[in-house]
Amino acid sequence: MHVWVYDPHSGGVKISAAVKQRAERRIRAYAEIKYAGKFTRLGIRFHGVFCYIDAYTEPVELPESLLLAVEETREQYLERRRNVLLHLCRLRYFGDEERWSMAFYTYSNEKYEPSVFDNGSFHGTPEEAFETAEVYLQDE
Repeated sequence: MHVWVYDPHSGGVKISAAVKQRAERRIRAYAEIKYAGKFTRLGIRFHGVFCYIDAYTEPVELPESLLLAVEETREQYLERRRNVLLHLCRLRYFGDEERWSMAFYTYSNEKYEPSVFDNGSFHGTPEEAFETAEVYLQDE
């Protein structure tokens, strides 16, 4: 006997162009209103059933001694660090624009790991995903 079990972190529905546009617009609007200044720009991309949300942040200033140690000028360091993206989360689409699942990128394993939203559910909106993943944008 086979029993079907729903898994919010597998499967999904390919995201249409219209849904991509709406989701990106929603994420950008929410982030710019609620978290302006915490990032310099967002990278939002889609692939199949997934929506990836990344951010770029302004790097922390390094003392001259550390710049000498890494053999970079202040300008080289800032330019390099400004182009390093920070993976915030990956959303999985199931055909309902109000119910996506979410995974965080774990740098220790270099892969996305299933997560719950701050609302305690495995499902939420793109805005709730940004709200949950915003923890990566905290000041250092």
